[in-house]
Amino acid sequence: METRKKIKSSPADKVFTVCNTIFMILFILITLYPILNTLALAFNDGTDALRGGIYLIPRKWTLKNFITVLQKDNLITGAYITVARTLIGTFTALIANAILAFIVSRKRFLFKKQLSLFWVITMYVNGGMIPTFLLYKGLGLTNSFWVYVIPGMISAFNMLVIRTYMNGLPDSLEESAQLDGAGYFTIFTKIISPLCKPVYATVALFVAVGQWNSWFDAMLYNRMNANLTTLQYELMKLLSSVTNQGASAEAMKNATGSVTPETVRAAASILTMLPIICIYPFLQRYFVTGLTLGGVKE
Repeated sequence: METRKKIKSSPADKVFTVCNTIFMILFILITLYPILNTLALAFNDGTDALRGGIYLIPRKWTLKNFITVLQKDNLITGAYITVARTLIGTFTALIANAILAFIVSRKRFLFKKQLSLFWVITMYVNGGMIPTFLLYKGLGLTNSFWVYVIPGMISAFNMLVIRTYMNGLPDSLEESAQLDGAGYFTIFTKIISPLCKPVYATVALFVAVGQWNSWFDAMLYNRMNANLTTLQYELMKLLSSVTNQGASAEAMKNATGSVTPETVRAAASILTMLPIICIYPFLQRYFVTGLTLGGVKE
């Protein structure tokens, strides 16, 4: 039997390994500390939190901060609307951007460079808030659920990322399929799309996070309709009320006994980020590959 020779590490390699390990540990601690500190404040008594000195572990445990947030009016309705807009908006945006990217990535498509330049310009120049509002009102999107979905279906950045990824696929795949009589629809659905799962997952994560965290469109277009409110908009109103109005904060503190604006803000932040944190690990393996291979624009 052949004996495997152990590769001896030089002193420089050992020093590099130790320094790299220490650096990564410090980097992880710096990254996780704000989240753990927010979590500790969210589970800590509000009056006790005023003393300070809370870092990673709550000093006086309580669930009143989360109860205060969950008792907010229209929060359940907002949660339903937010989940619906996230699912529908991500699905429709992924389909629309993928189809458009496939069309632009075909070599036979005329004016693809000119159109790509036009879409890049739209990433830096827009019509402004008032013209956009008037456009949505003229299209009948205001006071409607679809104002959350339709305007976000096409994104120049997401389309260019998918297009660049598709450009990196071998042309022989499409040519061999065409020799077998396959049309563009079959090529897109049966050949190209299965190979684009990493970039699809990356774009889906981008869109889902944007849809989940969005609240400004609810305030701008649907603020008069309580049935179309979103979770983030309701939490934003709660944070504004407990932060900017001292009387309201004092009243809420007296009503609940031990709730302060700081701890309510921490609880609302945890509830906001929790779904994304739960979803991200399932998409992380696709995320790096899709963003790396699709992030270089021509």
